[in-house]
Amino acid sequence: MKNKKSINSGALSLLVALAIVFCFATYNISKFWLIKDQPKRLGDHETGRVDPVMEMPEYRKRAGDPNPKFHVVVTATSEPYSKWQCRIMYYWYKRVKNLPGSDMGGFTRVLHSGKPDNLMEEIPSFVVDPLPHGLDQGYVVLNRPWAFVQWLEKAAIEEEYVLMAEPDHIFVKPLPNLAHEKNPAAYPFFYIKPAENEKIIRKFYPKGSISNVDPIGNSPSIITKSLLKEIAPTWLNVSLRIKSDHEADHTFGWVQEMYGYAIASALHGVKHNLYKNFMVQPPWDLEVGKSYIIHYTYGCDYTMKGELTYGKIGEWRFDKRLYLNSPPPKNLTMPPPGVPESVVRLVKMVNEAMANIPGWENH
Repeated sequence: MKNKKSINSGALSLLVALAIVFCFATYNISKFWLIKDQPKRLGDHETGRVDPVMEMPEYRKRAGDPNPKFHVVVTATSEPYSKWQCRIMYYWYKRVKNLPGSDMGGFTRVLHSGKPDNLMEEIPSFVVDPLPHGLDQGYVVLNRPWAFVQWLEKAAIEEEYVLMAEPDHIFVKPLPNLAHEKNPAAYPFFYIKPAENEKIIRKFYPKGSISNVDPIGNSPSIITKSLLKEIAPTWLNVSLRIKSDHEADHTFGWVQEMYGYAIASALHGVKHNLYKNFMVQPPWDLEVGKSYIIHYTYGCDYTMKGELTYGKIGEWRFDKRLYLNSPPPKNLTMPPPGVPESVVRLVKMVNEAMANIPGWENH
């Protein structure tokens, strides 16, 4: 009987492991199909794609906002994969927060595990509850809007503005407040296409021009607390409805919660000013340039000659999904010659953070 229990336990562990691997493989494949037709240089004028790129608002240049500070907030889990990314993010937040040109205020990691973890003293954290069991239907990102709803209701937030960020964001320089009162600021994602998905979006946004739905997700964006408090419950409800709609769930896939935020904003009559230099996404953005954030969501795979092999494991690679169960080892190998500056900068910054965070291997 004891042996039978042991076998059943082992089989269950194997099934769980296979399920996790399958989920991340599916995520990688879906990301590949999302970006496979993308030009290699985002923002190239030669691509023919026109985005409403904006410079620093004139009202900020002219007089400044009387209360421009924004609170940096990131939602996270207590899994190792989330923890090491949050530690690197917080390291770089502290490095740039007080530099000239910064409007960065306090920082909070909103932990939607329902209980504290071992990073509570290292990173300012606020614990909220996860969604009731089974409500996310295996799509863990649905916990993000629910986490914001709880945090905004319960936390004392000094700043008037909030920057919604993610664990895999690295601040490369001090970030000014690009928003102003009823005009939030956000990054335009090329794969959020409201016009091309109007038929589905109309299920959740039946009236008004489809152009009112911005090509964004919630992150990165800077918005007032008051506006976010209005939008967040709707964002949660729309995201849950999208997940429960077979057509929307299938079409939007891993970015459905991003559509949820964009639709919720439109329902509240909120339009975002779009800033392409908000962040870069290696390996598709080749240079950091004037951007403020590196978002390392995509894997970076190259030959030793510096040739990109996306969709195929490279001779040299950096992919955050290699480190699901433990943090990356210190002193990662630098990319070979010919790899874009954005990727080189990313690895240098990850290495610097790991070298300077106490007890790196122990969390």
